[in-house]
Amino acid sequence: MSSFFYSLILRINKKIQTMRIVQIEPIGINPEDWKKAEMNFKNAGHQLIRYDHKPQNEEELIERAKDAQVLILSNLPLSSNVISHCPDLKMISVAFAGVDHIAMDICNEKGIVVSNAAGYSNHSVAELTIGSAINIYRKILWSDQQTRNLSDRQGFLGAELHGKTFGIVGTGQIGTQVARLANAFGCKVLAYNRSSKNIPNVEFANLDYLLKNSDIVSIHVPLTQETKHLIGKSEMKLMKKTAVLINTARGPVVDYHALAAALKNNSISGAAIDVYEKEPPLDNGHPLFEVPNTLLLPHIGYATKEAIQLRGEIVMDNIIRWAEGKPQNIMNK
Repeated sequence: MSSFFYSLILRINKKIQTMRIVQIEPIGINPEDWKKAEMNFKNAGHQLIRYDHKPQNEEELIERAKDAQVLILSNLPLSSNVISHCPDLKMISVAFAGVDHIAMDICNEKGIVVSNAAGYSNHSVAELTIGSAINIYRKILWSDQQTRNLSDRQGFLGAELHGKTFGIVGTGQIGTQVARLANAFGCKVLAYNRSSKNIPNVEFANLDYLLKNSDIVSIHVPLTQETKHLIGKSEMKLMKKTAVLINTARGPVVDYHALAAALKNNSISGAAIDVYEKEPPLDNGHPLFEVPNTLLLPHIGYATKEAIQLRGEIVMDNIIRWAEGKPQNIMNK
């Protein structure tokens, strides 16, 4: 059992007005930790309610959420219609880094505090980014299949990360961690960020320069109106023909139709994708299904035991700090 969940009782203020806290979808807190948290909140006069499966439709979601003061969710879309049916809602604790799936306008209008799980997946996503680059360069999945098919490497010759230029688009917590790992592999690191930063062994440049000079381009920006299709047809034309594109951030930041065309035309060399226009399973006929040298993953960047444990702790900590009048990880503008 996590010591964090065991010690919750020491931090829950019994003087705080009674809260009905509803987790409207599973977020991976193990049953033993949840039971301890539920008991501790109950002893402090609060209700902690959990649903262990996603709602089938918006009507079911409204039924779960309508009487809550606090909601817990991960990446389940939360529309303005749902929020408008929750008259007592005061706070949303999101077990996710992005909040583009939440109707933030109505939250801002109603004064509903939205806090994210900032930092929970820094290491897991950064490690997957590096692992994806190595997989593409060394064709590990292809090599496994060759061996299982009783074949050999058939003239295969891979490449190394060492000595390559690793371009990072967005140097938040995850992008910064990717930079550290890329440096450890002997890469030169270029970075583009909307605000200036000073990160050791990282050269900052404008986006065009980064795209033209990077062997690997890795995306680590949130999805906003400004970043939707940030990497599209014209941006891919700037990239080296030998370049690899990695997206572990948000799907719509990259125009996947343009990416599919670039891969088919050998305008770039390969791609590794973990995020899409919607959560997997994807629709049949997705443009990336039939393109060469592409690694497609079902959104696993955050999915490690360590990250999920930390995520649960941050989600609960967000609620307690908000109730104490000291909210953290606020995403409202």
